[in-house]
Amino acid sequence: MKKRAIWILTGALALAVTGCDNTSVASSPSAPPSAPAAQPVAPAAATKTSEAGDILTVLSVEHQVDVPTQTDGVVAEILKDEGSSVRAGEILARLDDRTIAAELEKAQADFRVAQNNVSYQGAELKAKRANFRRQQQLREYGLSSEADLERAEFEAKGAEFDLASWKANVEKTQAEIRRLEAELDKTRIRAPFTGMVAHRYIRMGQGVSKSDKCFRISQLSPLLVQFQVPESAGRRPERGAPVSLSLVGDSNRALTARIVNVSPTVDPASDSYNVTAQLTGSGLSDLRPGMSVRVDWPGTSHPKP
Repeated sequence: MKKRAIWILTGALALAVTGCDNTSVASSPSAPPSAPAAQPVAPAAATKTSEAGDILTVLSVEHQVDVPTQTDGVVAEILKDEGSSVRAGEILARLDDRTIAAELEKAQADFRVAQNNVSYQGAELKAKRANFRRQQQLREYGLSSEADLERAEFEAKGAEFDLASWKANVEKTQAEIRRLEAELDKTRIRAPFTGMVAHRYIRMGQGVSKSDKCFRISQLSPLLVQFQVPESAGRRPERGAPVSLSLVGDSNRALTARIVNVSPTVDPASDSYNVTAQLTGSGLSDLRPGMSVRVDWPGTSHPKP
């Protein structure tokens, strides 16, 4: 019996050891799942974005500005809206100008009064100078008193001062008219250059303050493309060199441009320099500033937004 118990105990221990070995073997397959997760996905993404020489940017123009107000006021009239073509100096909108217009009318009336008084004082001076000369002659012949001569001289001098005063008044009212005309012109919001209204910020009856944005005016041509080129991309380009482009939305449509400017300095943050090219050729009328394009530039390794 004792011998039999020893054999049973030995068999149980052997089964326990075998179970432990099986457990360790069964647990080993759980390690491989981490291997697929560790496989890098980056190479596929890099392949997608590593088209050699591609730089992403947008079309732009030299002149595109937000036109501000030059004075405070209320929008009384809007003459141009989004999409309207405008010429340089053309009025886009008008602020309420009734107060300034009334002041200008008064200044113009004062100017006419001052001019009339200058004419009158000129005639008055002429008459009093003639009287003074006559009194001098009479005094020479003893036909006039010294007091009469002095009175005639005083009146002639007084007339000179009155004429000078009215002439100064004319200049003063002229200056006031010019000031009010300038103030009146500030109520006219004008296009700074020939182009198109890209955006209107104001509406009728709106109160605006000086320097508030009213319109965005943009040229439509010539179209430019500005991008950065790494200094390590190779020899720096020269003005006039060709550049190949394509629309991001239509990669089959090829565009050409010529370099018009290359920055003389390198941006230390990106180790690159700015290049500006102007689109050339025909068939550009449907292109607009802000459209995304892809620049084919040899030597670059990945797109740059």
